[in-house]
Parts: sequence; structure tokens; C-alpha cells
Amino acid sequence: MVRVRFAPSPTGPLHIGGVRTALYNYLFARQQGGKMILRIEDTDQTRFVPGAEQYIIEALDWLGIKFDEGVHIGGPFGPYRQSDRKPLYRQYADQLIADGWAYYAFDKPEALDAKRKEYEAQKKTFQYDCTTRQQMENSLALGDEETRRRIDAGEPYVVRFKFPDNIDITVHDLIRGDVTMNSRLLDDKVLFKSDGMPTYHLANIVDDHLMEITHVIRGEEWLPSAPLHVMLYKAFGWEAPQFAHLPLLLKPEGNGKLSKRDGDRLGFPVFPLEWHDPKSGEVSSGYREQGYLPQAVVNMLALMGWNPGTEQELMSMDELIKLFNIGHISKNGAKFNLDKAKWFQHEYFQMLGDEQVAAYLEAQMKEHGVEAQHEYVVKVAGMMKERITFPKELWDTCCYFFVAPTEYDPAAVKKRWKAGMTTHMAKVIEILNTVPFEYDAIHQALLEDYIKGNELNMGSVMNSLRLAVVGRTVGPDMLTLVMMLGKEETIRRVQRAIDTIGEIDN
Repeated sequence: MVRVRFAPSPTGPLHIGGVRTALYNYLFARQQGGKMILRIEDTDQTRFVPGAEQYIIEALDWLGIKFDEGVHIGGPFGPYRQSDRKPLYRQYADQLIADGWAYYAFDKPEALDAKRKEYEAQKKTFQYDCTTRQQMENSLALGDEETRRRIDAGEPYVVRFKFPDNIDITVHDLIRGDVTMNSRLLDDKVLFKSDGMPTYHLANIVDDHLMEITHVIRGEEWLPSAPLHVMLYKAFGWEAPQFAHLPLLLKPEGNGKLSKRDGDRLGFPVFPLEWHDPKSGEVSSGYREQGYLPQAVVNMLALMGWNPGTEQELMSMDELIKLFNIGHISKNGAKFNLDKAKWFQHEYFQMLGDEQVAAYLEAQMKEHGVEAQHEYVVKVAGMMKERITFPKELWDTCCYFFVAPTEYDPAAVKKRWKAGMTTHMAKVIEILNTVPFEYDAIHQALLEDYIKGNELNMGSVMNSLRLAVVGRTVGPDMLTLVMMLGKEETIRRVQRAIDTIGEIDN
């Protein structure tokens, strides 16, 4: 059975690049009839941030990315938090040492810094590898007796992986094909730290094996580590999973990885939910709090680096699962496009039912102390939602359906309310009072008989009527709006405009 995992570290809010990684894992697992696991990789306790783990769980749940096993729901391969698995990693580090695939290293930080500076003076870069390890304080250089003496004396050490000298290591990647690297280019990574915790590299491989992970789908930043991971599988005698390294999400300009700074600079979120930093108190915006619908965010992210092989852009989660193909993931980074993000949001907002839009609108009406019949609110919502991208826009867009204007846009008054306009508006009131209050009857009497019949400027009169009724020159078809507001309310508003703006001599 296909088994994939999303394995974030609780070091802060989940970046949308991480969300996309989780999404691709989810789509692949569901399409293959497999299992999706959430594992929290908290081996680096110095970078642990309180609240980050719960944030990750809440964000993925909001987006509809569901797990079959995980830190929050349990499962047969738990525990799913690496700090809770701490006792089991030591034996695997010991096994690697016993089999000659790893060694103890006692080098103090200051000694490593001195070695780096020594190399820098020679305009070289120091790397702890098969060409330098015999010069260092480790069990390979010190011998068994001195190594044992230091360990017994309680001297701190780390365990490093021992790369064979000068071999080519090939990683087969489902997106990039074969990637080959020579071992002389790779440093002997630390696998086990002096604090008794494994590093990401050891814990990741051990957990993936024990949890029977079949496919590792992760960001391309882990591609340089893939040769080490392949060699660890070889060292343990385990079958390696298949790897797929995803392209980066890039800045809108395309030059570098998308960061929070880019979002702050250009005014868009890079996190799914709002994040309150417990250390600095800084608040970072989230897609949810900005009013994005989760299905819009999912659709947008799915197409940032992948395509279905067709021109189709709008896809539900079920459609994405059906169409997803790792072979269609690009090798190149995908530029973030804010306009496209808003386009997806607008399209998905239009798919909401009128009742759903009305619920958003009624919540905002309540904030403004306004009430109206539910059926009326639903009707307004249905009429106006095509003008809306984000729910927060509803009240400003629809408020004049519920509250008569008391002020009038000065620029619109100057442009639209010309000399003689009070006479025309008085005629509107007369027409509304004398003809049947029906769309066609008003259309004939006002637009055809009065405006066209007297060769008046249609735009000037109708925009002035809109100004009187709305307070600004926005809104739906004018006569449709009149029918919605009703005869008495429309007349009230037009009379107020006549009284308030008055006759203008221009």
C-alpha cells in the first residue's frame, strides 16, 4: 500500500510552500488508495516554538487535507512526534557505528571554527568529509582505546555518517530523473547529537522505514540531502522509498524563494492562518483571516508547479485527486501570482450558494447594528455576489440596500448633479407615484417617455438618480435596485437628495 507522510517541524507557522507539499502528498495518497500520515519532526528542540504544532494541524484541517494517521489522531505506527520516539534512535546510531557506517566525533565547536578559519585563510572551504576526517578528533583518527577512554570520561560527542571515499551515489527522483553526486562532495553529516537527540537525517530515515513510507514527496531543498538518505538506507540494509523533490515557490518576480518579507512588501499572506508569534508578539496575516476560501487556496496551490495536462483551471479537491500525476510536476520553480490568487478566490466565491453569502452579509450587518428580513438579505446576496471577491467586501458593496445615504460623494455630485437636476428628480418621484410599480412600466415612463422623449442625457439623469438612491455612482441596474428597495423607500431617498443637494447653478 502507498504510504506518504507530511513531516513538518514545529518551528513557526506553516509556509504555503509547506502547505503545497502536504497537498501533493495528500492528492497522491488518495489517488493511489493509500494512507497519509502527519509526523511532527521536533528533533531540534532549540528551534521549537510553542503553538506551532497545533497551528499546523488547524491549518491543514481548514484546507481539507485529511490524515489517516498522525500526532493528533494516533495510529498503528505511533508515536508520531519524534521527541516521543527519542529512546529508539540510539540503537540505530549504535548499529551504524558497529557496522562501520558511522563514527564518534569529539571535536569542540571552537576547534571546528578554527579549522574553518584555517581553510578560509587559504581561500578554501572546510568540509568534514572523507578527505579531512583523519585530521580531526574522532574515533577513526583516535583509535578504539582513546575513543573508549573519552566516552567513559563523559566527554561529549556526536555521531557522524562515514561516506565511502570517491563513489558516485545516484538518487532516482520521480520528477527530475537520476541525480548523481560523488561522495567527495558530501560532508559526513551529524546523525546523533550530544544532547541525546538524533538529527533530522537519522530520525527521518528510521521513522520512514518503521512507518513503512513508500514515497517521500518533499521540497527540493532536501535534494542535496538525498544522497545521504539513500546511503543510510543502504547502510541499514533497508529498501529505500521513492523520492520526489518539489520545485520551490518563488517570489512574484521569480528571483528566489517566496518569503514572509515578500508578502509583507506586496500585501499578501504567505501563511494559511494568521500567526501570533509567541516570542516577538508579531502578527502575520493568514489566507483564512483575509477571507480566502479554503477551496480557492487549494486550487491555487495545486497549480503552482503542477498542471493536469489540459486547460482546466478550476478543480475541486475530488477532481484534483482524480487528475493528479507526479509526472506533470514541473522541475522549475513556480512564481507566486497575487492576481491569480484573487482570481481563484473570486471564482470560488461565485460558486457559493446565496444562503452562504447571505450568512456572511448578515454577520456584517449585525456588526453595524442593521437588521432585515432574511429573504431580502438572500436576494441581495444573490444579486451582488458577482461583484465580490472577499467576504469582507460585502457590507461596503451592499450597505445601501439596507441603509439610506445621508451623505453624497462630492466628486459624483460635482460631475453628475447638473443644473436642473432637482426638476428631473422631482419628475422621477412623480412617475413612481403615478405609474404601476413594475419594472417595465417604470422603464417605459422614465427612460423612454421622459428621458428619451425629451431628448435628455440618459447617463446624466440615471447617474444622478443612482447618486440620490445610493450616495455614490455604484451598484446594479438602477431600475432593478428601485424594485428591490420599493416605491416608498426610493421616493424617500430621492426627496432627501433633492433637499440635501438642492439646485446647483452650473
